[in-house]
Amino acid sequence: MRDAVTNLIKSYDISGRYLDRNAIDSLKAYFESGTARVAVATMISANAASIVKEASAKLFEQVPELLRPSGNAYTTRRYSACLRDLDYYLRYASYALVAGDMNVLNERVLQGLRETYNSLGVPIGPTVVGIQIMKDLVKEMASESGVADTSFVDEPFEHMSRDLSEVSV
Repeated sequence: MRDAVTNLIKSYDISGRYLDRNAIDSLKAYFESGTARVAVATMISANAASIVKEASAKLFEQVPELLRPSGNAYTTRRYSACLRDLDYYLRYASYALVAGDMNVLNERVLQGLRETYNSLGVPIGPTVVGIQIMKDLVKEMASESGVADTSFVDEPFEHMSRDLSEVSV
């Protein structure tokens, strides 16, 4: 797993360059947002169960056919798998928030996920909706806890949504 600092230094090292103004500005922005990143990750950790519970309730309200017979969350096993997956996305989003880098999502979450979902018949559209709902909930909680600029919260959730959405459903 890499972070924003490691990736930046690696790219400059590979090209044999000193850190320039753009690199320094990028590092400065990352470190300035560090306290907020850790605060949001701590908030996610402390509230993960309630975030997943509220997100799933909103998801099932928006896409009620998931809970109907033959829906992908109809049986207890499928319902539990849906909650497990939402929790999984939330946990890895918190890692990416702290790292300031989305590689952890690619390496640990997204590689092969679309193919797995497609082979199991899991609808990707509702998954993306659930991820977006969690993003909104986390941003709202972060704002309420005093985080002034919550724009960095978008990145991991948008990254997962974008990557999953690249497949026609």
